[in-house]
Amino acid sequence: MLIYNYPLFRPPAEASNIIIQVTYGCSYNNCSFCSMYKSKSYKPKELKDIFQDIDTLSSYYPNSTKIFLADGDALALDTSYLLKILKYLQKSFKKLRRVSLYGSAQNILSKTKDELDMLQQHKLMLVYYGIETGSDIVLNKITKGVSQDEIITSLNMLSNSNIKISSTVILGIGGKNYSTEHIKQTANIINNTTVNYLSTLQLGLEDNVIDKFYRYFDDFIPLSDTEILDEQKLFIELLNPINKIIFRSNHASNALHLAGNIPKDKDKLVLEIEDALKIANDTFVPEVSEGF
Repeated sequence: MLIYNYPLFRPPAEASNIIIQVTYGCSYNNCSFCSMYKSKSYKPKELKDIFQDIDTLSSYYPNSTKIFLADGDALALDTSYLLKILKYLQKSFKKLRRVSLYGSAQNILSKTKDELDMLQQHKLMLVYYGIETGSDIVLNKITKGVSQDEIITSLNMLSNSNIKISSTVILGIGGKNYSTEHIKQTANIINNTTVNYLSTLQLGLEDNVIDKFYRYFDDFIPLSDTEILDEQKLFIELLNPINKIIFRSNHASNALHLAGNIPKDKDKLVLEIEDALKIANDTFVPEVSEGF
C-alpha cells in the first residue's frame, strides 16, 4: 500500500505523472514567503520504502514514461543515494523517459559536473527551479539564502549537463520599493542562462508566513494589481534570451494568462498586457495564490 506523507506538492505539469516521495519536506525551508513545508521537517525517506513504493506503482502503471520525485528538493540527497533510486526506476519502468524534481541553487552547487552528468544519464531530465527574483537586495530580504551569481551559476551547471530547467519568477515580491530592481535583475538571470521553460506567478502570502515575511522585509509595500501587470510587461520587454524559451503565466495566482515563445512572441505578449492594463482595476488579480 502506498502512503504519502502530506502535504505533498507537485508542479502543475506533473499532474498526470507518477509521484514518488523520496524525501520529506525541504532541506532549506527558510524562504520567508513560502508556506509549503512548514508543517514537517526534512529527512530522506528510507531506501527500502522508496523501492517498495516503486514496486507498487510499477505494478499498476508499468508503461509510465514520466516520474516526479517529491518532496521539496530531492536533489538534496547524496548523489549515490539518488542514483540508486534512478537505477531502480529504470529497472522497474521499462518505458521511462524522464525523471523530474524540484531543485535549489544550494543543492545544485553542492554537486560536481560529473555527478550531474551521471544523474542526467540515468534519466534526470528536468529540474523545477524557483528563481523568484534576481535582485540580491530582495533575495536577502526574502531569506532565499543565495545570490544572483549563485543562481546563474547553478542554472548553467544544469544546462551544461543537458538537464532541462523549468523556472519560476514571482511578480510583486520586491514590493513598491524594489519593483524595478527586482524585474531588471531577474531579467538579467534569464538573459545569462538557458532555461527552457519560464513561468511567472504573483506573490501570495499564506497566514503562517506573513509575520516572518514582514519581519525580514520591513519596508515591503505591496503592489497594486495594475502595478503587477506593469512588472509583467517590463519583464517581458527586458528578456533577450540566448535560446528559445517556452513562456507561461497560467498559474492560478495569475489573473492574466499568457502563453508564447520568447523571443518570437515578445511583441504579442506585451500587446496582450497593454490591452489588459486598459481595463484593469485594483481588484483585477487574486490576493492569495496557491502554494508555489
